[in-house]
Amino acid sequence: MIPRWGLQDRVEWDGAGPGSTVGQAPPASRVHGAFFATAWALSIAAVVHLMRYLLLIINRNTLLNWLVADAAALLSVLASLAAIAAVIAYAVVLTQWLIGRRAAAFAHCGRSETRTPWALRAGCLLPPSAAMALAITFAVVRVTTGHSASWALMAGCVVMSCLPLLGALWSLVYLIELAKTEDNYTALRGPIWEWWLLWLLSSVTSVFATITSGAQDAQGIANNTVAIIVADLMALVASFATARLFEGFERKPVARPAHRWVVIADDAESPAAAAAAAGSAPAVELSGEQPAA
Repeated sequence: MIPRWGLQDRVEWDGAGPGSTVGQAPPASRVHGAFFATAWALSIAAVVHLMRYLLLIINRNTLLNWLVADAAALLSVLASLAAIAAVIAYAVVLTQWLIGRRAAAFAHCGRSETRTPWALRAGCLLPPSAAMALAITFAVVRVTTGHSASWALMAGCVVMSCLPLLGALWSLVYLIELAKTEDNYTALRGPIWEWWLLWLLSSVTSVFATITSGAQDAQGIANNTVAIIVADLMALVASFATARLFEGFERKPVARPAHRWVVIADDAESPAAAAAAAGSAPAVELSGEQPAA
């Protein structure tokens, strides 16, 4: 039996060591819980707004009871607020995870974090917050001033409200830096860009739905309801892309690679060694007899 030495690569991380930064990041269970809460909130909001749209279609030919109409309107508002709260909570948890993950990755590489936690929070949370705040301001001003919901006005409001989203490039830069620091960018290039594009498209549709929410006529309300449904579905798709990207990072945890030599028993000898052993082995037959089969 000839022993053979093999190099077995394992990935380990001792998070309990002194100065460990992994504790700054929320656990994976918390991120998963925030994702499930967001997915359920967005799904319920989309269903509620779809039901409201169906009621609007019915109301074109049949007058609805005022209790049904008011309940549908109130339920749609509550569903929208719950979805917004869930998305905000999800974004905050993911930003905290990004901060802790980057700190652990840079510490593992023996380097200091190049960006402060406040810069990371501002780059991830400020652009969409500013865009949504600007969209709400436009919607309120349009309603209070009595401007009609023309397509030119809507287009102008969307363009101006989406300008802050140009700062969303920072979140993309932060993730690419993290993936390259962990030497995992090649495997995560597709999920990163898919996540960012879906998130950007979801933000634009949400801004448009917010701006058109001040419609007063029946057709305008119906159009805005459709816009909200599309925004909810786009946000749902973006949340699934975010969860997929998170799992991609979690599959390769920030770790200290441990190389261990393992003795592996090789039961099958090499052909050359077997031939040499066969040639040097003493004969077991008597002189003058044929070799045994």
